[in-house]
Order: sequence, then structure tokens, then C-alpha cells
Amino acid sequence: MKKIISTLVMALTFTIITNAQDSMKKDVMMKDIKATVVSLEQTKGEFTQKKVNLKEGNYIFEISNNNVGHQVGFVLVPKGKDASNPENHIKTAYVTKVVDNNKKETSKVTALAKGEYVYFCPMNPTPQYNLVVE
Repeated sequence: MKKIISTLVMALTFTIITNAQDSMKKDVMMKDIKATVVSLEQTKGEFTQKKVNLKEGNYIFEISNNNVGHQVGFVLVPKGKDASNPENHIKTAYVTKVVDNNKKETSKVTALAKGEYVYFCPMNPTPQYNLVVE
């Protein structure tokens, strides 16, 4: 009986250690992803960049609030999808914290495939602008 309990404890310990190491590897891999920063500036009611052209790859969106007077955000949606429906938003492109007046915030790493997208800020609010990935 002691051998069975001892074997079970060792198997459980091995499983926990293996899972912890796998989790650490995933975290390290996520940190090692190379991404290009795309800086976009918002002023009252608009983005100063009216169109963005990128190559397929990984991006971090840096959003600047240039004296809008209140907090702003950032939404990216594949073109042709209902932008008012949050289910269609590319959530990794959201800024990780709303952007306070005269501050900057960034998104998480966002992988963009070839295609057309629209970006906008519902908090400012701004029109929808085109982002093309070639």
C-alpha cells in the first residue's frame, strides 16, 4: 500500500513539474515574439493618420491622446464585419488601459494577416479609417 501511495505521489509531482515547465516555455515564447510598434495619434474627433499600410506580421498599437480632453481607446475590425459588434473586434489590438488625456498606451501583440481592416475610437468618437495589410 505504501508503494502505491509513494508511486502516486511521485507521478503527481512529475505531472505538476512538467505542466509548470510547459507554462514557463509558453510565457517565454510569448515574450520573444517580435512585433513592430504602430503609433497612432488621436485629436478631438479624429486620428491624425487617415490610412495605414502594413506588411503581414505582428504589431503593437501605441495610441496617443493629444489633448482630446477625455479618455480614448482603439478598436480594430476586419473590413466588412459589423464594427459595432464587439464580437468582431480584434481584442489583442485594444489598448491595455484607456488612454488618458495627453498620455500614450499600447495594445498587446496583434498578429495581422493580409487583408483590409478598419480602426476607430468609439470613445472619441472618430470615423472609421482603413488599415491595409499586404
